[in-house]
Amino acid sequence: MKSIWNWFIHPTVNTPRAIILIRFMAGTVFLWEGIMKFVFVNQGVGRFTKLGIPFPVFSATFVGWLEIVGGSLLIVGFLTRAIAVPFIIEMIVAILSTKPRLYLGTFPLPLPPVPPQTGFWAVLHEVRSEYAQMVCSLFVLITGPGPWSIDAWLNSKDVRQ
Repeated sequence: MKSIWNWFIHPTVNTPRAIILIRFMAGTVFLWEGIMKFVFVNQGVGRFTKLGIPFPVFSATFVGWLEIVGGSLLIVGFLTRAIAVPFIIEMIVAILSTKPRLYLGTFPLPLPPVPPQTGFWAVLHEVRSEYAQMVCSLFVLITGPGPWSIDAWLNSKDVRQ
């Protein structure tokens, strides 16, 4: 159990510096999506209500704050692996709560403006954002935050002491 904890808290940082690009891309998308859940009702509580998500006010608020705080943590590379886990779970839930109904043509939100609007190809087209966010989070979970991160800086301070 201690080794798992160390893997999360003291990640390997001798990975390519370019990982910052993946962290920045995923983190900024989570950050602005979280903000939009509060700015636009149709992106937060309204969307969660139409999708039938339980406790939509609580759920939208929780997810919004998770995305704002977690996106910021991902950008700066602090608790990087720890925040990647709920983001992976969130994207799986987002896919499972929307894409099967899009496939079946029973999606409660407006359909894509142009064909394909339902079925396999519509799902592939509409899943791109969740898929990219999930894979980026999985990548960061596996590789760690990289050397340009707060995690790396804290790790180097631990080594010096």
